[in-house]
Formats: sequence, structure tokens, C-alpha cells
Amino acid sequence: MHTAAVVGTGLIGTSIALALTGRGVTTHLIDRDPRSVRIAVARGAGTPEPPSAPVDIAVVCVPPSDVARTIADHQKAELAKVYTDVASVKALPHAECLALGCDTTALVGGHPLAGRERSGPLSARADLFHYRHWVLTPTPETRETALNRALELVSLCGAVPVLLDPPDHDRAMALISHLPHLMASLTAARLLDGEDYVVRLAGRGMRDVTRIAAGDARLWTDILAANAAAVSVLLAELTADLRRTAEALDRLTDGGPGQQDAALADLTDILRRGSEGRARIATTLGGGRTGPPISLSVSLGDQNRRLERLLDDVSEARVDLEDMLLADVAASPFGSVELLVAPDAVRPLTDALRDRGWAVR
Repeated sequence: MHTAAVVGTGLIGTSIALALTGRGVTTHLIDRDPRSVRIAVARGAGTPEPPSAPVDIAVVCVPPSDVARTIADHQKAELAKVYTDVASVKALPHAECLALGCDTTALVGGHPLAGRERSGPLSARADLFHYRHWVLTPTPETRETALNRALELVSLCGAVPVLLDPPDHDRAMALISHLPHLMASLTAARLLDGEDYVVRLAGRGMRDVTRIAAGDARLWTDILAANAAAVSVLLAELTADLRRTAEALDRLTDGGPGQQDAALADLTDILRRGSEGRARIATTLGGGRTGPPISLSVSLGDQNRRLERLLDDVSEARVDLEDMLLADVAASPFGSVELLVAPDAVRPLTDALRDRGWAVR
């Protein structure tokens, strides 16, 4: 790959552009917002000049409802030889591309599973996708050369490719992304009715549960609307669980001894299932079972007590260390410490420590 175009210079688009430019790919930046392009250019993400010939790949980084029309317009203008996108919904945009007469042989749906609470090109990072899954959704008409180009894009961004059919992708995202965002938003909305002193008491639990509710409401409306069927099924199932929980709590309040015992059994079963479900994520993502541990080198500076602060910050990031290699800090006060973490914990821990001012390699 020698040339690329990124259409949409928000967090994801600019991060892709930074990664490609850093690997020597001439990257052209396109956005309806000239300010966003200027910031991305200033970050070193690429050039605002249009390409003189079709680029090797165009990465469309726009909301799901805009994907098909954007691809159709740029295919008509012969922007690229191959097209992909980053929307978190895949079946509907593909159907809309077919309806608009797009050349789907040159199209590979894509979705990098990475992001931050912050948005826009100022928050972009070239290493945002390192060790993260990047789903590609080729269809039967997709050319092999187009898929290979999309796989090269994923590799250049340091991500791990996963191939899925579009409907399978959408069902997966409904469970692990779209439903959690909706639940975080519904929970966070309860804070609007809370007394000021109650909100001031909110700690890590509430912050963790509601963290992703800080996303762009209009973008998430677009996402949920595009994947409404899959999310609706899950929401109906969750509603049944919530109703069962509410009924159990009512029986604890108003029921007799026999009803209270049954209610406690129901609550225990609901909480046990939640614990077992959470354990499936822990053993897959956080337990060091996705590959050998990876070493992060953190500069300690010239104060011995900084090691204590570092470990406190690691604890605050809620990442489990596999091991730690510590030099003799007293003999080498300007040394560094090696933190060994599971591959899927690399990005969260690196982000958390850098946000706290640590130099991490």
C-alpha cells in the first residue's frame, strides 16, 4: 500500500491516518469540516490535497447512515481502488450500498473495536488500534484483492483482524457494545434526578458503569437506529430480567416469610448469572490467555517514592499485572520498571498511565 484516503477526520479517521502516515503511506484527508482537516494535518496525519490518481484504499469514517451515500459519491469520483468503512453496524450500510448501485466487489465493511471517551482529531493516536480487534465483513461478491488490501490496512494499524458476516457482526455488537451503551445512558440519566449531595457521593462504581454514556448522543442514535432489530431483542430479554428483579424486591418488602425466601433465591440467581457472565470476559480478555505477556517500560524518574505512586495508578486503572521486573532503584534512581501485562490489557493500561503523566514504552 502506497496511498490512502481517509474520509472523516474525527477520532477514528485521524488515528487511522496517523498510523498509515507513520508507516510511510501517503494519506489524503477529506472532511466537510475544514477545521477538523486542519487539526488532523497539524497532527501530522496526512495531506489535505486531493490525490492525482485513485488511491489504493479509501477508509470511510462517517456515521452508519452516511456510509452508503459517501461510498457511492466517492466511487463515482474514482477516489480509490478499494473502499472500507469503520461503522459499528454492517448489514444496513451494505444493503444501502447495493440499493445505490455501488461496486461492492471493491468494498469490504470494517469496524475497528477501539475508541476513547474523547472525540475529534485532537484525541487521535497512531497506536489506538494496537492489539485491538478489527472486524472485516467481506461478502460473497467481494474481490480477493479488495479483502487483501483491507487486511493490509488492519496490519499497518497494528490491529488483529477478525472476519465475520455482516449480520453476525451486528448481533455481536448489539450484545457487547450497543446494549451496554444504552444501559450506561439509562443509568446515567437517573443522576439528573439525584440530589446534589447524592451525586457528590458517586464513586468508582457509578463512574465505571456510566463511563461510556459520555459519547455523542446523535452518533449513538444513528448507531442504535441502524441496528435496532438486534438491540431490541436483547433489550426485551433484559426487560424480563429487570421485571423479575423488581418483583423479587417487592416480595422482600411486602411478602411473607415464604415469599421472601423465594425472592432471595431469585436475586441470588440473577446476581450469580451476572458474575458468571463477567467471568467469561475476564478469562478471555484480562487473564493473560490471549498470548504471552507484553512488557511495558515505565520511567520512574529520580524519586524512589514514584514506584509507590506508579503501583497506585496501576491499581486505579484496574489492570492486573502478570509480573513486574524491578531494577535496584536505590542504585539506579533514574531507571525504569518493566510491567508485564496480558496483550488485551496493553492499551487500557498505557492510556491510563499516560493520562496520569507517566512515560510508557
